[in-house]
Amino acid sequence: MTGKAQQEVALKWVLNLRSGTSCENRVDEGPIPVMGAAGRIGWTVRPNTTAGSVIIGRVGTVGAVNLAQSECWASDNTIVATPGPSLHPLYMYYLLLSARLPELASKTAQPLLTATAIGNHHSRLPDLAEQRRIADFLDSETSRIDQLTYLYGRRSKLTIERSQKVLDEAIGQCKEFVPLRYIVRFREGPGIMAADFHPDGVPLIRIAGLKRGEVTLSGCNFLDPGKVARQWSHFRLRMGDRLISGSATMGGVSMVRDPAVVGAVPYTGLIILRPAQANIEMEYVEAFLRSSLFSRQIDLLKTGATMQHFGPTHLSQVTAPLPSLDQQRHTSATAREALDHAERFDDLTARQVGLLHERRQALITAAVTGQFDVSTASGRNVTDNLPEPEGVTP
Repeated sequence: MTGKAQQEVALKWVLNLRSGTSCENRVDEGPIPVMGAAGRIGWTVRPNTTAGSVIIGRVGTVGAVNLAQSECWASDNTIVATPGPSLHPLYMYYLLLSARLPELASKTAQPLLTATAIGNHHSRLPDLAEQRRIADFLDSETSRIDQLTYLYGRRSKLTIERSQKVLDEAIGQCKEFVPLRYIVRFREGPGIMAADFHPDGVPLIRIAGLKRGEVTLSGCNFLDPGKVARQWSHFRLRMGDRLISGSATMGGVSMVRDPAVVGAVPYTGLIILRPAQANIEMEYVEAFLRSSLFSRQIDLLKTGATMQHFGPTHLSQVTAPLPSLDQQRHTSATAREALDHAERFDDLTARQVGLLHERRQALITAAVTGQFDVSTASGRNVTDNLPEPEGVTP
């Protein structure tokens, strides 16, 4: 603990709060960034906010806190905080990070954070000398945590790239190409209007239902069973069907494994894939659709299109290698091993980065609230029991 406790004060007495404003003079590239609470969202030619101000999410990314490193334009979705004479600018940033601002937002369908709510929040206020010590301490310790987070992310990216290379090399072993339509049949889900939605009935699969390689009912709507029987029965999903989204990340193939999904109808933009002949291993098709060979062809076919998505018309123009059934199975096993390794490492990275974020926040809160004396403390223990990313083989 620090020495004697300081009296808590309302933030409105020590900092200035104002709303950001809409930027009408945007440019493609310019000297001044237009900032939201989550970062840069564009460029303009003149600033409305000075360096060292804190930009806070008012709507959208409610309660997010961003330090303006240079002059910028704070958008109308933000609140701008600047320090008064009794508040060190960098300490203000950490103070606002510790204030749990999202909890001060209105509890409505569209959460809103107001300057009044922030201004009425009370916080401990040490003298300027201690504020500087706390800010310097947190700057040093959070920078170390941020560097470790960056290294985890970089290592994860390298692992994904390595797995992609292994998959691409496996797909590239076969040099005999045929049109993809000779390998799989594809059918896009029907164009269903919101007026057709029902509170229950036949599930309508949305893109949110494609999760980690499996088709789920997450985020689904429902359709009248009678209308499905009359108009859309040929779109109903079967066990083992694959779905791919024409607008989401390339290569994201999901399989129908859950009996609850059987009989559901995919929404427009989702494409059903089924084997076009008997000697097709669908797991091999999944590997091809995740390959760079597929993504390069689709990217060329989409060039010049106003909407960056693909559909059956594009897929019908794609060619794919078609090896023997045994070679398809061998390629599938190689691709599965590479992708499983990347997914396991990505899961590990996500857990460790989540722990780092939690401990970073805990360190900031503890320092700002005076739970320890920063002149003698070290924040190094915030990363205890976390393996260094360099020690994990990609």
